[in-house]
Amino acid sequence: MTLVHPQFDPIALQLGPVAIRWYGLMYVVAFVLFVVIGRLRARRSMLTGWRAVDVDDMLFYGVFGVILGGRLGYVLFYKPAYYLAHPLEAFAVWQGGMSFHGGLIGVAVALALYARSRGRRWLDVTDFVAPLVPLGLAAGRLGNFINGELWGRATHAGWGMVFPQVDTLPRHPSQLYQFALEGVLLFVLLWIYAGRQRPMGAVSGAFLLGYGGLRFLAEFAREPDAFLGLLAGGLTMGQWLSLPMMGGGVALMLWAHARAGKAHPTILDRMK
Repeated sequence: MTLVHPQFDPIALQLGPVAIRWYGLMYVVAFVLFVVIGRLRARRSMLTGWRAVDVDDMLFYGVFGVILGGRLGYVLFYKPAYYLAHPLEAFAVWQGGMSFHGGLIGVAVALALYARSRGRRWLDVTDFVAPLVPLGLAAGRLGNFINGELWGRATHAGWGMVFPQVDTLPRHPSQLYQFALEGVLLFVLLWIYAGRQRPMGAVSGAFLLGYGGLRFLAEFAREPDAFLGLLAGGLTMGQWLSLPMMGGGVALMLWAHARAGKAHPTILDRMK
């Protein structure tokens, strides 16, 4: 059975000249989820000094990191030549064009500024934040699906979906795959993993490894960007950007556990 994309109206509410779009509302949902789940995590981590007000402050820093980093990442990673020729259009965020990997870098920088202002260690902050991110990503993928953008590759699978704005071929609803993998599944895995005390940096490393791996997998079902196509090795830009994430995640987890092991000497160490 072939499904057809519902062709949702991207505008959720029209108030005179002001249009409220579903994709923008998904950002609001993501920020609300961050606060709600963050406060729950803060209550669970009271002994480590996290409070509800810290979540609000981190969101303030994070919003700027997401927007500025996401836009700058799209400009630099996906269309550098175009924006070099049309530099003023780099500021036209209402035309679309955000990069998760750029947003991640932006948030990392924003949280570093937050950590410095509060006298906290940067990795302690990122370890706290990492499990709060995936459900926000899930909301963003729902926004992509509502907009009918970032569709999947053509498929003969029985659950293929036709996107009429593209063509008449059944395609993978890759936005929903990413919603399930990078959003729901990653949230469950990180929430369980972070439920116990871990060495500093381990939860952040698990996020990098988990997101990078799941995004790499989901990209096989997602149609490559038309202006880029497949790159070296038959991989998409999203996959190439995910590879260093996975490598960095593994390295950070190994470093975190090695550092924790040195901090707790064995009996043999004590006998030296």
